Amino acid sequence: MSITAKELAKKLNLSAAAVSMALNGKPGVSTETRKLVREAAEQYGYDFTRISEKHQTTGSIYFVIYKKHGAVVDDTPFFSQLSEGVADTCKKEGYKLIISYIYGNDSDFEEQLKNIHYSDCIGIILLGTEMTPEDVKHFQKLPLPLVLLDTYFETVTCNYVLINNVQGAYLAASHLIQKTKKQPGYLRSSYPIGNFAERNSGFFKAVRAYGMSSQKSIVHMLTPSIDGAYADMKEILENKEELAPCYFADNDLIAVGAMKALKEYGYSIPKDIAIVGFDNVPLSRLIEPSLSTINVPKQYMGEMAVKRLITLIMEKGAQPIKIEISTQLIERKSV
Repeated sequence: MSITAKELAKKLNLSAAAVSMALNGKPGVSTETRKLVREAAEQYGYDFTRISEKHQTTGSIYFVIYKKHGAVVDDTPFFSQLSEGVADTCKKEGYKLIISYIYGNDSDFEEQLKNIHYSDCIGIILLGTEMTPEDVKHFQKLPLPLVLLDTYFETVTCNYVLINNVQGAYLAASHLIQKTKKQPGYLRSSYPIGNFAERNSGFFKAVRAYGMSSQKSIVHMLTPSIDGAYADMKEILENKEELAPCYFADNDLIAVGAMKALKEYGYSIPKDIAIVGFDNVPLSRLIEPSLSTINVPKQYMGEMAVKRLITLIMEKGAQPIKIEISTQLIERKSV
């Protein structure tokens, strides 16, 4: 009778988990331990047919970056770190990755989908930041496993990996209210993006939770980029529009652009106006004053999207799930 993995672990004075990782060729044990376990397994007659062979699926995972109105900019820290998480996990899990850009407004949109369909694609991670429910349905027609990254739609049944935007905005608004004891304003994205709609919900949820009227929060619509927000905020200041004593911004780029304009017009941050951003991009630590913000584990989001897609590839008929990743308030000098 052959030895079991559990018995082998006891003989070698190792944990069952370590022996399992060594026998199955998984990371988590040293080269020396792996060699020790394999040699002992052969010596004691371990039945190697017990090992569930790693499923060698030929083909590529496609990371599709969908662009529609310019909010997704590849070289921003948010999307570059998200992409790193996808790429690193594909490499670690032994899958080939192809990054594909699809422009929703292009005349050859359907042709681009056909190219994916007839390629070696075995599954798609779809960056849905700029998407609408109707956009997603085009991809769902493809006979391929699909994970939607960085957005969520109540009306679309799909596998999702996204940030807990409501929680993050709630934390930001609560922090402003607790620190300033004043009604927060809102630097809202002028682009219609699902993530920002959820942050809108979280912001006003916090305002109401502290007994304040949503109607009394001053809202400015700004372009979600540094230059765009700077120009928009300058126009607001030039027009002498009413300002709030503190603001939550839909993302760090809006916050940084607005801060630049406010400082040019003589406002001191946080003495005159406090600001909290969202995303925790590297620039938020470097500006003066450093920006309080909401941290998003961007690489981890990419990692979880790949792992969920691999599950869908390996387990046919797996039920759709929504993976929502928590955020964290980072306190700096802007509040």
